[in-house]
Formats: sequence, structure tokens, C-alpha cells
Amino acid sequence: MNTKTLYRPVNQAELDLIVDLQNKAFPPRLPEQPIFYPVLNEDYAIEITTKWNVPYYGSGYVTAFDVDADYLSQFEEKVVGGPQHVELWIPAEELENFNAHIVGTIRITHSFPR
Repeated sequence: MNTKTLYRPVNQAELDLIVDLQNKAFPPRLPEQPIFYPVLNEDYAIEITTKWNVPYYGSGYVTAFDVDADYLSQFEEKVVGGPQHVELWIPAEELENFNAHIVGTIRITHSFPR
């Protein structure tokens, strides 16, 4: 199976929920969060973490995880700024199925205290 590595900037509360799920899934989205946004490169995830999560939450983490590439092919890559700002838009109602296509575990690649 071919996989693609994705990245997700998270705060401590979301990281705690991921750990509760044995680092194998992301928690359901909140009602005001209709889209799950994994990003395609680690530098973009670091940028989000340091510019948004750390100032707002006091700390931030970058997670990396591998997903079945065939499954991911149904989602369009969205460029939301410069060429390095590429993400996938996963509808909240698809997140459980998305989680089922994660291969291995969700791992922390960077942590940033305030």
C-alpha cells in the first residue's frame, strides 16, 4: 500500500484527545468546525503552530501521520496562500472514515512552548 504523510498542527487539548484514541485517530470535529484540515508539508504545519497555536493556546504541536494514498486521491489539494500552503479539506462527516485510513500512529514531530 502506498501512503502519503500529512501533518496537523494541534493544541494541547486536541493532542490529549488524540492520545486518548491511542494515537490512531483524530477526535470528531466540533459543530462549528465543518472541515478537517490536514496539511501537506511540515513547514506549513510549523508556521501555523508558531503563528497561531502558540500565541492563542500557549503551546502547540506538529503531528505527522501516514494515510492510504489511494483513499486520499479523492480529495482535492487546496492552495490557500503561497505555494507551500497546501492542505486537504476533509468534511467533518468523513473524518471517521479518514481515521480508518491512517496507517500506523499519529506522531509528534515538533513541540513549541510559549
